Amino acid sequence: MNDTLESQLAGVTTKPGVYLYKNAEGKIIYVGKAKNLRSRTRSYFQSSKNHSPKTVVLVGQIESMETIVAGGELEALVLESNLIKRHRPR
Repeated sequence: MNDTLESQLAGVTTKPGVYLYKNAEGKIIYVGKAKNLRSRTRSYFQSSKNHSPKTVVLVGQIESMETIVAGGELEALVLESNLIKRHRPR
């Protein structure tokens, strides 16, 4: 994990919302939603977690992230759906 990503993770709120993971080229490679953005985004980088092979590959490609705070879970769900349609992450 690089310093930029670590500092980004350190500043994540506990509010609900959507998170976008980006690769070295700045391309969005994953869009997800969370009730608690801080705990959800950090969970990807905890080595004690039993991640699937697919998740391990994803985490290896993450260079930066962005979060968007939503008004609630429903708003986060709609926002996630719209962002997936717009950016079409693999």
